[in-house]
Amino acid sequence: MLLQEEQHIIRWLTQYGALAKAQVIRMLRDKTPKIAEKIVRNLKREQMIFDIAGGYYLGVDSVCQPDQRIILAVWVLLQFADQVEPMAHYPATYPSQLFFLKEGMGYEIVVLYDGEQHLARLLQPREDLRYIFVVPRIAMAQEIILPDVPCLFATVDYNGQEEPTVKFYTEEREE
Repeated sequence: MLLQEEQHIIRWLTQYGALAKAQVIRMLRDKTPKIAEKIVRNLKREQMIFDIAGGYYLGVDSVCQPDQRIILAVWVLLQFADQVEPMAHYPATYPSQLFFLKEGMGYEIVVLYDGEQHLARLLQPREDLRYIFVVPRIAMAQEIILPDVPCLFATVDYNGQEEPTVKFYTEEREE
């Protein structure tokens, strides 16, 4: 029988694919990093999860490859970790990467690379849904035709670090 935290890790890695080990440790928000590391080690010893890319990533099998869009979306999700239940986030429908619930409101994280601004038109906005657009540079936000719901923008900058800096920007709508 797996511990609840172990079940969470298996579910996250099953639904998102490989994640950075640092992300998995941070997603276990109620545990100290030392305890979270021990939980990960136990799962590896039981061969339920595996190191990928020399241990930088974790996955449910040794050959799964990380999806960089998901990795970026999870870094953004982690900025809300204290407000989002461990099991209240899921893979989203394209072009979004991740959906989560926060205070009764749904949020979708949409990672867009240069030249993909047009993908925002594929979104299906609803009154009870907000969007967070992750862009490589904030100037790109001006080129996106936004859905008619509140939107946030975020950039994820590694600056040579294992854990990136996530910055948020609000939209300025013209009246």
